[in-house]
Amino acid sequence: MLKLYEKQLAIKDVNHMKKRNQIWMAFRSAFPYTTPIFAGFVFLGIAYGIYMNSLGFSAIYPILLSLTIFAGSMEFVAAHLLLAAFHPINALFLTLMVNARHLFYGISMLDKYRGTGKKKFYMIYGLCDESFSINCTVDVPMNVDKGWFMFFVTLLNHSYWVIGATIGGIFGSLVQFNTEGLDFVMTALFVVIFIEQWMKEKRHHSALVGLGLSTVCLIIFGGNNFIIPAMLVILGMLTVLRKPLEKAEATV
Repeated sequence: MLKLYEKQLAIKDVNHMKKRNQIWMAFRSAFPYTTPIFAGFVFLGIAYGIYMNSLGFSAIYPILLSLTIFAGSMEFVAAHLLLAAFHPINALFLTLMVNARHLFYGISMLDKYRGTGKKKFYMIYGLCDESFSINCTVDVPMNVDKGWFMFFVTLLNHSYWVIGATIGGIFGSLVQFNTEGLDFVMTALFVVIFIEQWMKEKRHHSALVGLGLSTVCLIIFGGNNFIIPAMLVILGMLTVLRKPLEKAEATV
């Protein structure tokens, strides 16, 4: 009886060691794919932390927001929402519009995340553009567990953003310097994203639709109220024009 118990313990220890080695192997495989994200996330996170401090928030705010929201551009928007009058419906629609692309990310990752166990819940929560790009395109090595690989890609990218925001939040609260004009960082962020997408596309129909409709909404609703109407109109127009735009892209 004692020998049987010892044998069961030995098997359990072996299985535990195998699982640990499997997890470590997945981490080592995932890490190199996330290193290009490290520099961008940390420096942008630092800018975000300093930006939050320039608006009067203590270091704990960018740390907690980066940890719980983890939605890059939306976190910059959230800084202004926290300063504005309490309007939850407005905040809800604005968040949905800014991060609407994640709906499509999530749908396309359903098969990828199947069979990954409880890790799936964190990977859904931590899904961002960069994690989606890596997990969607990389061929995971045969000897590496797919679930743990995608988990560590998500966790590492998330941690880079939190590290950057933490450094920026602490640095901004300890070092006093002139932050005039720092609020332009959010505008610069969206400009860079727009230019990057423009350069990737051979045809710019969707970008021109967005620019045109945003300009019209700006004229009609004014600078303080045009964002949500513009996003709703753009989403509706691109939905209507989806098939023609897809055919145009296919001819390139």
